[in-house]
Amino acid sequence: MHPILKLVVQRLALGLLLLLATSVLLFGLTEALPGDAAQAVLGQSATETALANMREEMGLNRPAPVRYFEWLGGILHGDLGTSIINKLDISESVAKRLSTTIFLAFWAAVIAVPLAIFLGLLAVRFRDRWPDKLISGVTLASISIPEFLLGYLLIYFVGVKLGWFPTNAIISDTMTLGEKLNAIALPVAVLTMVVLAHMMRMTRAAILNVMQSAYIETAELKGLSGFDVIWKHAFPNAIAPIVNVVMLNLAYLVVGVVVVEVVFVYPGMGQFLVDAVSKRDVPVVLACGIIFAAIYIGLNMLADIVSIVANPRLRHPK
Repeated sequence: MHPILKLVVQRLALGLLLLLATSVLLFGLTEALPGDAAQAVLGQSATETALANMREEMGLNRPAPVRYFEWLGGILHGDLGTSIINKLDISESVAKRLSTTIFLAFWAAVIAVPLAIFLGLLAVRFRDRWPDKLISGVTLASISIPEFLLGYLLIYFVGVKLGWFPTNAIISDTMTLGEKLNAIALPVAVLTMVVLAHMMRMTRAAILNVMQSAYIETAELKGLSGFDVIWKHAFPNAIAPIVNVVMLNLAYLVVGVVVVEVVFVYPGMGQFLVDAVSKRDVPVVLACGIIFAAIYIGLNMLADIVSIVANPRLRHPK
């Protein structure tokens, strides 16, 4: 087997094993939560008899391993189960919520990724000068502020004081694209500021590492401008670590939006997960958790595979 194909297969197998381990961990954590759905539905004043009947109706009285394997079997067949609170099919609810979250993450990525790469290239071009220091300082300051605080600051100053954008990012199918983009402007700004610094600094570090190579010195001796050397010669050879960090941050944009969605009352997967946890709706919590895990693990695997493919020693083995 070709070395690169072997490594790709190994990464895929490792990802599946990690996803299986994550499913066990998720199920175990939901079992460890205080109380259960029956208690959440009936309240603290419910009698033991009422709780027992409700648990039997919800299937909570069966052993945990039995419920885990039934849930895992359903996942493998594409069945996420049914909510034990409102009896709705989870797949339909998750599909709508996930598309909403991906919509938010997509527009954050459209802004953050090109901007981070551009700022990284600019920082390299003016290395150790005031543009480099300014870019690094501003991006590090933005990533140092907690997401919820950053969100509330934007809500107060940009949404309330200036009135430029709505403070609640509520969207619906009846809205036009322009109306949706206006509604999600503030959460997109928060997500962009959160992931920008990491991608920018990795871009800067990767390019600076390549700039030490002999062929870069040759390009400079030929009289090429500083930005041409960086863009045409250094950047293409630094693409592997840059793609890796971009993939990791794309995974965060989908998986790590829980706080942002709650702050801006955005109807996505994060808000859906928080509501399910508060109601002890275990099937919904498990469904959201395994989807988040699959997205995160999948994008990490994709980043690993891109890094493998970008390695010329693996593409052209002796």
